[in-house]
Amino acid sequence: MGAPAADGGAGSARRTDGRALAAAAVTVLLWASAFIAIRSSAAHFSPGALALGRLTVASLVLGAVLLVRRGGLPPREAWPGIVGSGVLWFGAYMAALNWGEQLVDAGTAALVVNVGPILMALLGGWLLKEGFPPRVMAGVAVSFVGAVVVGLSTSGGGDASLLGVLLCLFSAVAYAVGVVLQKPTLKHATPMQVTTFGALAGAVVCLPFAGSLVSQVGRAPLTATLEVVYLGVFPTALAFTTWAYAVSRTTAGKMGATTYAVPVLVVLMSWLFLDEVPGWLTLVGGLLCLSGVAVSRVGGKPPAPRPLPGADATAPAGRGTRGDRLTPDHTD
Repeated sequence: MGAPAADGGAGSARRTDGRALAAAAVTVLLWASAFIAIRSSAAHFSPGALALGRLTVASLVLGAVLLVRRGGLPPREAWPGIVGSGVLWFGAYMAALNWGEQLVDAGTAALVVNVGPILMALLGGWLLKEGFPPRVMAGVAVSFVGAVVVGLSTSGGGDASLLGVLLCLFSAVAYAVGVVLQKPTLKHATPMQVTTFGALAGAVVCLPFAGSLVSQVGRAPLTATLEVVYLGVFPTALAFTTWAYAVSRTTAGKMGATTYAVPVLVVLMSWLFLDEVPGWLTLVGGLLCLSGVAVSRVGGKPPAPRPLPGADATAPAGRGTRGDRLTPDHTD
């Protein structure tokens, strides 16, 4: 009887990791596409207005889905993390990144923002007690080198705006802290709840830009407005939901390393949709980014999921008993 149980546990762990990886892949692909839509719509929308429009659309879509699925309100203990991650990651990150990308080239922005996963891994290891697994740290190191190469290859040798670099760095910090705040929150609330109300919190923070958004929507061409809608539905509503699902089933550090694939996809999409042909140095950097992701994802048997106190270990997936992998020694 013991062996089949062990096999079943190992199979369940593999299925959980596979689903988390698939969710992460969807997130990475959609986040990469956001860079193309942001660049295209930036000529018609200011950074704050673009962030508010994107988050308003996302909040409406996510709210409708939550109502249809009868997701309900998050429990009281989840609200501090939801509001904190929503203000930082959804609101501050998006507005600052939109502004930063108007002042620096795409390569420099990608390089600076990709400091975020490094901060995420370090903060996750320290605050969430996830530790510093050698494979994750090795993957972070390899992928960061790749991000540097991609950044250098696409920067074109021009002088970067100091303000733009600082805005991108602020985006990276907001991104990292937001994810670390989100991780323990997912013990108390579902990914859909965390994403929906996080987007709403970000939209509230961006309300001062409502006047600009209304006036700019009136002047912008329909294609630019549709790009804002796309940003709200896919790279935000869908991608942040799949991210929350994935990060609830793995470590923040490992998920952070996975996002290093984004600059590679951005380069490829720019080639396809903007007719920007990547050079050999960009391709080398992209290969290093993907190699780092592979190093961080492969190897090492994941620990078995630990149920919450009083929860039935055999209960089906659901809030509070869904079998999410909690961080080791984290019981808050």
